[in-house]
Amino acid sequence: MIDHNHEHSLSKTKRQELKGHKSLVIWLTGLSGAGKSTIAKYLEEKLFSQHVHTFLLDGDVVRNRLNQDLGFSAEDRHENIRRIAECARLFTDAGLVTITATISPYKQDRELARSLFDQGDFIEVYVKCSLEECEKRDPKGLYPKARSGEIEEFTGISQPYEEPEEPEIIVDTTEQSVDESVNQILHYIEQNLF
Repeated sequence: MIDHNHEHSLSKTKRQELKGHKSLVIWLTGLSGAGKSTIAKYLEEKLFSQHVHTFLLDGDVVRNRLNQDLGFSAEDRHENIRRIAECARLFTDAGLVTITATISPYKQDRELARSLFDQGDFIEVYVKCSLEECEKRDPKGLYPKARSGEIEEFTGISQPYEEPEEPEIIVDTTEQSVDESVNQILHYIEQNLF
């Protein structure tokens, strides 16, 4: 296979200067029902209102479009995260603040995602929530199906979730509201990046 990689004449730095802010990825990880998508949506709205150029890669949307050929085996989960990370890197190179909301259950896959970015351009946010609380919320009605065996390979029930060991941010949605969680992330970004 011939490698046709071409260097862009416009650098990431030039794109950031045009947009007036740093580009990076905010990687939200946690169990189904922890609040990742809700936090991501409100975080994007807040950043957009501050004239920050953003793009949201929601795990469910990406799986239904770009990754519809993948299942939920460990190999397919790895490929799902690899593709999301590569997309996020492209958007970051384009000068955007990219927000991902994906379970990304395996530490190795999150480390692979982080390795694609320059130092400081990957902000891991652990959206921590107890399994019990996630099952109470269960906006998609998936946990009973997973417990009955109707859904196999379900994270937190029949598949593991490896908690992040050193994320940049932990928001505990068992205790915190959406606003508190979003404000905590915004505070970190403002203090450390912009």
